[in-house]
Amino acid sequence: MIDKSVLHELVSLVGKNKVFTDREYMLAYSYDATGMEYLPDAVVFAEHEQDVQNAIRICQRHAIPLIPRGAGVGYTGGSLAVNGGLVLVFTRMNRILRLDRENFLAEMEPGVVTADLQEAVEKIGLFYPPDPASLKTSTMGGNVAENAGGPRCFKYGVTGNYVLGLEAFLMNGEKIRLGAHTIKNVAGYDLKALLIGSEGTLAVVTKVIVRLLPLPPRRLLFRVDFSSLAAGARFVQSVIRGHVQPAVLEFMDKSSLQAVYAYQGIAGDPRVRAAVLVEIDGSPTEVGEREALFKEQVAEVAPVKYERAETFAEQEVMWQTRRNISPAIAKLKPKKINEDIVVPGGRIPEMVEFIDALAAEFNLCIVLFGHFGDGNIHTNLMVDPADAGEMKRAEIVLDKIFRRVVEMGGTISGEHGIGLSKKPFMHYQFSPLELELFRSIKKVFDPDNLLNPGKIF
Repeated sequence: MIDKSVLHELVSLVGKNKVFTDREYMLAYSYDATGMEYLPDAVVFAEHEQDVQNAIRICQRHAIPLIPRGAGVGYTGGSLAVNGGLVLVFTRMNRILRLDRENFLAEMEPGVVTADLQEAVEKIGLFYPPDPASLKTSTMGGNVAENAGGPRCFKYGVTGNYVLGLEAFLMNGEKIRLGAHTIKNVAGYDLKALLIGSEGTLAVVTKVIVRLLPLPPRRLLFRVDFSSLAAGARFVQSVIRGHVQPAVLEFMDKSSLQAVYAYQGIAGDPRVRAAVLVEIDGSPTEVGEREALFKEQVAEVAPVKYERAETFAEQEVMWQTRRNISPAIAKLKPKKINEDIVVPGGRIPEMVEFIDALAAEFNLCIVLFGHFGDGNIHTNLMVDPADAGEMKRAEIVLDKIFRRVVEMGGTISGEHGIGLSKKPFMHYQFSPLELELFRSIKKVFDPDNLLNPGKIF
């Protein structure tokens, strides 16, 4: 509970129209996509960096936990007020400050929505590649906090590959400027990289500077359907080994496809047990050459079906299936346990078959889809919290999955982060010494553990 005198101080410095303690606000900012709920004590909507600095200094002075929050669409509880405190919302700090065609960069506030940035830069012939599935709602500050990915990461890389610089406030209220307006920069320790993916536990970002690319002049999108899960996974590997160099290499299993068809009210082909989406981009000549190579690969595997989309409208129709998976599978069971494991590319078929066998052994509905091009397998355990037996089986299966991922040389999270939900599994991937190093770094940035406490460790 925040003392009334502190709230009065907050209102006097930040403004009455930005500070809220009404229950409806507390409820609205108590949850994220995990479904977990923790009520904060106050919600502050920052509109300028001075609001951020004032809120931080008040929290520091009165030992109040401060939780930075963007759109609240995370899957690990990273923006939840587990110890109460003040939730600092950045959705009003949504201005694109600079679009620089000459130097191929953009500067923005952390509340800029990903899709809005992409639309703005494409209007001037430039390209910001990272494209999380939540791009129409997720904010750039949240993307930096989680080092968000997306379908195009196979070719272009994740958010961190595009961040040139950051401006942020430490928990003592002091401002830091990290990085530069250049691609090359090896002066000093790379503190910028340390903040990317730190889930808001080290500093509060108020400005993001990203590099841009020239907009690819041509794109083609293909869908290839298979009669078995293993055949689809093996095809992904054959495309990677070839010279097609796709921008996108996405995978959908039978459960995800059937759920989407039911969601859209259409009939699917019962023969299809896996589908692969492949996007090729570049110059017209490059795309033409790669399409020819891709057709040869498709001919070798004799799929159930092969589709090609060239126009934007055709591609949007094809993408709808992939984008509708999350809302569609949410109807299968009351709760979705959404994991984003990553394994080395060559072991994707093995991991897929391992998970498929676990689903059968433990009588669980496990839906697989994701960015198989870079080994990122979105593993969704669909469960009913009211079924104690099912929840226990899911707990056992999750443990087995995370253990196998690490044994394969993979990671327990590719883009969702650790937050609250993956904390119990960190010791599988990191030694006690490594975890202590993480904690030591946290103490340097936030010695009183006030900034987004309770996450990761």
